[in-house]
Amino acid sequence: MIQYKVKLDLFEGPLDLLLHLINKYEIDIYDIPVAEITQQYMSYIHAMQQLELDIASEYLVMAATLLEMKSKLLLPNQNVELEDEYEEDPREDLMRRLIEYRKYKQAAEQLKERELEQSNVLTRPPFHIEVNTERKIPEGNANIYEMIHAMSKILERRKWNRPLETTIQKREIPIKERMDEIIDILDSSQSGVSFYNLFPTVTKNYIVATFIAILELMKSNDILCVQENHFDELMIYRNSANN
Repeated sequence: MIQYKVKLDLFEGPLDLLLHLINKYEIDIYDIPVAEITQQYMSYIHAMQQLELDIASEYLVMAATLLEMKSKLLLPNQNVELEDEYEEDPREDLMRRLIEYRKYKQAAEQLKERELEQSNVLTRPPFHIEVNTERKIPEGNANIYEMIHAMSKILERRKWNRPLETTIQKREIPIKERMDEIIDILDSSQSGVSFYNLFPTVTKNYIVATFIAILELMKSNDILCVQENHFDELMIYRNSANN
């Protein structure tokens, strides 16, 4: 089987993944349920490993930190006699780091919005603009974590649907070939294509090749990945602006 070990620049670090989970599951950042957040975090790490993505060591360090924190909170308090002695909640350091990271992330997003606003300022006189009445495709807003979550469902479905005994002839799938196939599919559908419908074959090398092909097409702005709300189905569109 061909090995695709891919390093992606779409990841911003473990704090970004944790903040994504907090926002997605509407978790109170001041009262983080460690067991739940650890379970969700580890499921993403497991999915990344199954997809053979090159995971930065900082993600694994955070995984170890969360597991240690979870074990500490599960252990009974051994110092019940020392009522006057304050022991810091092991979640407090993580909470402080997440709040600080969120501040910087929000500031960066505001600066990016201002940059986009400035880039749209024109100095020429006003002129008539024809209104395009064609269907407007929504902006691509799905992030890499939403896509990995969708991929974990596909991998889980593959595990349950896989026959107990089978002989499959392995075939190397070039990423460029899969990219061209996806473009052809999207060009024939004006209403977009469900993310899941791009994975009709259950072999792992086909799944990994398709996922990386989608990421490469997003990187080159040939396609858009859209999710209206958390937990909604991901939709893939051809980026007409880049045709």
